[in-house]
This record gives sequence, C-alpha cells and structure tokens, in this order.
Amino acid sequence: MAKKRKKKFASVFKFIVFCVIIVLCVNIGYEKVSEYLYPKKYTEYVEKYSAEYEISENLLYAVIRTESGFDPNAVSSVGARGLTQITEDTFDWLLTKTGEDYTFDDLFTPEISIKYSALFLSILQDEYAITETVIAAYHAGMGNVSSWLADSRYSDDGQHLKTTPISDTNHYVDKVSSAMDRYYNIYNEQ
Repeated sequence: MAKKRKKKFASVFKFIVFCVIIVLCVNIGYEKVSEYLYPKKYTEYVEKYSAEYEISENLLYAVIRTESGFDPNAVSSVGARGLTQITEDTFDWLLTKTGEDYTFDDLFTPEISIKYSALFLSILQDEYAITETVIAAYHAGMGNVSSWLADSRYSDDGQHLKTTPISDTNHYVDKVSSAMDRYYNIYNEQ
C-alpha cells in the first residue's frame, strides 16, 4: 500500500513540476528558462581554454553542467574535484603534460579545473576524434575505451562506440551529448 502511495505521489509531483515548467516557459519565455537550465558561467575561462586547446565551448559547458552543476566545490563519491570532476590520478597525469606545480586541492579553483578539463578533452579528442567516444573516455578512462573500441560487441569500426559495458558511462555519454546539443541550440541559434 505504501509503495502505491509513493508511486502515485511521485507521478503527481512530476506532473506538478512539468506544469510549473510550462507556466514558466509561457510567462518568462522559453529562451530564458532554457538559459537558466543551461547557464554559461565562468565564460572567460571556458572561452580562453576551449580556444587554447581547440575544443568545443559547448562540450566544455556540457561537461561542467553534467559533472558539477557549476559548483566549484563539488566532490564526487570517488573523490573527483571541482567544476569538471577530475580525479587525482588524472590530474597528476595532466600536470606532467603542462609541467605546472598545482595540488589536487587547486581543482577547486574554477580556472584550474576548466583549464585541465579542456586539456584532457583535447588529448581525448586527438586520440579518438568522435565526440561521443571522447565523452566516454572522459568518464571511463582511455584504457577502457580503447579496449571497447577493439571489441566488436561495443564497436563496429574501432572509432564509434555502439554501447559500453558500463551503464553509468552510457548514461553519462547521453547526458553530456544532450547538454551539448542544448547549449548549441540555445546559444548558437540566437
């Protein structure tokens, strides 16, 4: 009985949220609601480092939105930090590419988090070229993605992933890809 009530409550709650969004869209305007849901924060750093590392601004915004919701103090369940949720091992490896001397705590600084995410995405882009594959590697690691690309269960051509054996990675790729499309539609179509 309690399960039925919870399900019914969840359905009613979702309906109410949907109605509120519709009312907001009508009263405030779809564009304003879209910009609120898909903000462009830390624009100076996103523009600077996406240009420097030749990656899409929309991809970088989508990663930040998905990883931390633009919270520079975010910490994941596996200890990844900052806006872009970089793990300590990945950050240490990226530091070898720049020769800079930062600590893991420095990832709580928005500029550093964005810079190193842009660098990492650039490295992944050079390695894989296909955006969805890059996103999968950002989430699951290059070793995993390379092995999946070599496996016909996950890739037909060694470049595109049909799926991955990790449902969280599949979900992550879908979320970031969707957010990237939304950023493009909201800001590039105006």
